[in-house]
Amino acid sequence: MMENEYYSMDIDIVYEKLQSSPAGLSTDEVESRKKKYGINVLEEKKPKSKARVFLEQFQDILVMILIASAIISLFTGGLESTIVIFFVISLNATLGTIQYFKAEKSLKSLKSLSSPTTKVIRNGMETRIQSSEVIVGDVVVLETGDIISADIRLIKQVNLEINESSLTGESLSVEKNANIVLKKDLPIAEQKNMAFSSSLVTEGRGLGIVVAVGMNTEIGKIAKALKETKKDKTPLQDSLDNFSKNLAIIIISICLIVFGLSLYRHVKLLDALMFAVALAVAAIPEALSSIVTIVLALGTQKMAVEKAIVKELKAVEGLGCITVICTDKTGTITQNKMSVREILVNNKIKGVDDVTFNSQEEEYLLACSILCNNANLKNNKKVSTEEALLKMTNIDIEHFKEKYKRIDEVPFESNRKLMSTLNFYKGKNIMFTKGAFDILINRCSGMINNGEIVRMTSDILFDLKMKSKLMSESGLRVIALSYKDVQSKRKINISDENNLIFIGLVGMIDPPKQETKRAISDSYIAGIKPIMITGDNKITALAIAKEVGIFKDGDNILTGVELEKLSENELDKIIFSTSVYARVTPRDKIRIVTALQRNNQVVAFVGDGVNDAPAIKKANIGISMGDGGTEVSKDASSIILIDDNYSTIIKAVRNGRNIYDNIQNAIRFLISGNAAGILSVLYTSLLALPIPFAPVHLLFINLLTDSLPAIAIGMEPMKEDLIKQKPRKPKESLISKRVFLKISFEGILIAFFTILSYHIGLETNQYAARTCVFLTLCSARLFHSFNCRSRHSIIKDKVKNKVMYLSFLLGMILLNLVIFVPFLQPIFKVWALTKEQIIKCYIFSISPTIIIQTILLIKESFWKSK
Repeated sequence: MMENEYYSMDIDIVYEKLQSSPAGLSTDEVESRKKKYGINVLEEKKPKSKARVFLEQFQDILVMILIASAIISLFTGGLESTIVIFFVISLNATLGTIQYFKAEKSLKSLKSLSSPTTKVIRNGMETRIQSSEVIVGDVVVLETGDIISADIRLIKQVNLEINESSLTGESLSVEKNANIVLKKDLPIAEQKNMAFSSSLVTEGRGLGIVVAVGMNTEIGKIAKALKETKKDKTPLQDSLDNFSKNLAIIIISICLIVFGLSLYRHVKLLDALMFAVALAVAAIPEALSSIVTIVLALGTQKMAVEKAIVKELKAVEGLGCITVICTDKTGTITQNKMSVREILVNNKIKGVDDVTFNSQEEEYLLACSILCNNANLKNNKKVSTEEALLKMTNIDIEHFKEKYKRIDEVPFESNRKLMSTLNFYKGKNIMFTKGAFDILINRCSGMINNGEIVRMTSDILFDLKMKSKLMSESGLRVIALSYKDVQSKRKINISDENNLIFIGLVGMIDPPKQETKRAISDSYIAGIKPIMITGDNKITALAIAKEVGIFKDGDNILTGVELEKLSENELDKIIFSTSVYARVTPRDKIRIVTALQRNNQVVAFVGDGVNDAPAIKKANIGISMGDGGTEVSKDASSIILIDDNYSTIIKAVRNGRNIYDNIQNAIRFLISGNAAGILSVLYTSLLALPIPFAPVHLLFINLLTDSLPAIAIGMEPMKEDLIKQKPRKPKESLISKRVFLKISFEGILIAFFTILSYHIGLETNQYAARTCVFLTLCSARLFHSFNCRSRHSIIKDKVKNKVMYLSFLLGMILLNLVIFVPFLQPIFKVWALTKEQIIKCYIFSISPTIIIQTILLIKESFWKSK
């Protein structure tokens, strides 16, 4: 129960108890009230300590194998190897820890960009503030689509319905009544004059006073009792875990085989163990987890710069798999700036500039447009349907409303598609009603024409329907206007919305954004089918869909009514050929998404309204609008578009594909290089030759020829042909058959030339052999990074990544310093090679890249000739 049970108090007592008033709080009171009542924030779980995050970096199975290898080295006299291994994994753990906290910091900044806001009255004026700034005593304005930010005692309401499922589990919205005072000891579900934090305003509007915030709200009390829940792994994390496990099994198997062969050849136990340890260290890509983390972090930051905030990491991976984008029309495809273009009065269609508003019909049309209207003119980026009606003329709107005062109202409801107001207009009580033409026209018994009221005959009705259709087919949204003399009535209700007098039609348009048509075209090129789902009528929806290229010859268009009549099997048969859905309900949207998913489609759903939230949540990738979206749609989504633009979705898809490609290319680089190291160690083991690496060599390889180029590959910019790739299958392995074959071929190729260099050095001694292997393998991997950055040759896809050049130059400089500087040679266990050996090693190191690039050029020439 609420501590003070405000639902059982009269509103005046609540004002007195909380020392507030209808004018709201003053700015001076805010800080003192925060100290007294607390802040409006739910306590979050305690953040991980740096020590815990650091230790978690060692949980990877490959790192555990390295730790085991280090321990074996320690007890077999290989102290140097132990130090090297622990240095490498500790450095990677440090990098991982730093990146974790950088990601947390980025997430906090991204959250601030999409944090919810609340409209309050302060200093007697309406203002919008961050929901976290709401305090006890604030007077809050509630509107359809708002997520309520605190517990509120309602002051007044108009047709207010609130969904309290987050608290009560009841899926149906609750009708609220501010005017009642209830008895004490009532459960939350029966407190009809209260609105609770985290609940959703689904209908109407209201006003209320905040009685509890933060942890003192009903949802806050539940939060105190919640246990910490385990966070699900993303598909990429699962894929990496499976990859690590499989790689670990392969490495352990090879190490055991090598160890067994060594013992079979009567190699000393310690030497056999050292071989196995060297093989494990050479095989494991220690930098893998750090590289993936860095690439994802850089990618999500880039997406944020390009106006797409990623709330869930799995959305980044999922973007590359999308096959269908279901999108709302208004504000996403179009500009969300309605403007009146045409008006029908006296049964004639005129351009808005041709209407003088001097005749009786035009005066009534203007009066209905202004008085049956709850909008206020604002200087913002969006212009709603109601605001567009107010902008038809340059008259003083506030003066007009004051002159013809409103007496009563029947608010707009989505199921009714009508709104009515009762105004004292020119000495009479006139009810003005506006709404959807196909609904309103059936409630009209007459029509005002040339100053006279004429009966609505079947001929007039047919003519009006044809003209409405004509306006709609040109892409206009048509609003029908009417009135009714209710004589001495002071209250109106839904039953009064009959026997209306038809005034006219207003046709307005929300034009497509300039970049939308190109973005839709790019969708098709990317193998993604765009589908428009809108509440607009069929004709208007079709006009816009054709203009932007969503609707093509042979496509279907369905209305919600038509959709409802279809069975699941019937819908499945036409789901791929249907590109536009009009006049749909939230339930219809879920059904469309479910049908697409049932037919093996990966669906992104883009929406901004309360009624979009269920479908956003149901979709594989939920996308909401950051600028014009409701809080509930943002809460349900995994990506938020800051600029509410369809073209940003396509940019996000490209970025998602690029991130995945870069990760896959970085893994290809790491594994192919490590495969060369494995094969080199395996070769020397099988032939009972001296081990090809010193431990310090492995340190150099892991820190420089592994990490630096892999990070550079992860920063590779988007390729021009990326949008032409088909969507990736969701369950596709990171190492697909194609990638595995590439890795195998490249690893064998690099190993072949590395082994050749080994024998060149072995002619001198085992230390020269190790140095030749070290020089060849390091430089070969640096050259190989240019092969792994793209699936094309460097001739076709020129290197534009400056970080790639930088990592290559830095690696080559450091490698040559180790090879040529005398005082560094003993530190890095390097033998002074002859000029002839060095030249041969460099020839061997660049040979794999020359061969791979030659093969790519031949393939490209072949396909070009085709």
